[in-house]
Amino acid sequence: LYFEASDADDLRKPGFSKDGKHQQPQIVLGLLVSENGYPLDYDIFEGNKYEGETLLPVIAHFQTKYKSENLTIVADAGLLSKKNIALLKEKEYQYILGARIKNEPTKIVNQILALHLNDKESAVIKKQEERLIISYKEQRARKDAHNRKRGLEKLEKNLKSGKLTKSNINNKGYNKYLKMEGNVEIAINYEKYEQDSCWDGLKGYLTNTTLSKEEVIEKYGQLWAVEKTFRISKSDLQIRPIFHRLQHRIKAHICISFAACKVYKELERQLKEKKSMLSPEKAIDILKTIYEISIQTPFSM
Repeated sequence: LYFEASDADDLRKPGFSKDGKHQQPQIVLGLLVSENGYPLDYDIFEGNKYEGETLLPVIAHFQTKYKSENLTIVADAGLLSKKNIALLKEKEYQYILGARIKNEPTKIVNQILALHLNDKESAVIKKQEERLIISYKEQRARKDAHNRKRGLEKLEKNLKSGKLTKSNINNKGYNKYLKMEGNVEIAINYEKYEQDSCWDGLKGYLTNTTLSKEEVIEKYGQLWAVEKTFRISKSDLQIRPIFHRLQHRIKAHICISFAACKVYKELERQLKEKKSMLSPEKAIDILKTIYEISIQTPFSM
């Protein structure tokens, strides 16, 4: 969350900005939600904090306050590192995590590629105390193939225009299809591009829970609710930009926004429960037109 300011301090620091505001200081907000994106807890971190280091502190913060039991953490691969996974195991948390299946050991990779799943089928591969669940969807396969082709076409265009240099030889995105030939020539590795098609449509989930594979996939699929709640906070509730400078005012601003988000999500839940055709945004627009006026007359009743 960025600030309309240029000066940094101990909390407000420049860092990776998802809003493209790299010149402005920011803070990192860690948000914990339940099913359907209902806000449970949050914590604030310095603006240059790597988001992967916010997962465990937010969970610990929540458990300290509420002494919750049977907590299962669901998180995507972006928040996960070997350190985070090790800490989840050490603290004996139940978890469902997005798996980087291409980075698995050769033995596991061979098992995955030998599955030959049909549309919406899934399989389980045992991994010591965990299960690696692999699912396949034709719709996802088409999307993966489309994205790979688009990435290849972009590389071909840049190669033809001479925009590619040695600095582009890395594993970022579709740059992995580039290779160097001779001393200076950069070429596209079409063989690697074709080999990657065997991964189209496959997705992995790592879990130590006793939930069925169908339940694991369903729970992981609810992660979109986190992004939706963040969008509500940023757009509808206008949590940023932040104009405060003092830490206690910044924390108060976030607290008020968090409370407003809980009220918004409760409105959403009530509308859904009552089978209303209104969206929360429409209901709020209607509420803005309703006024109450109190008057006092000189006449006794």
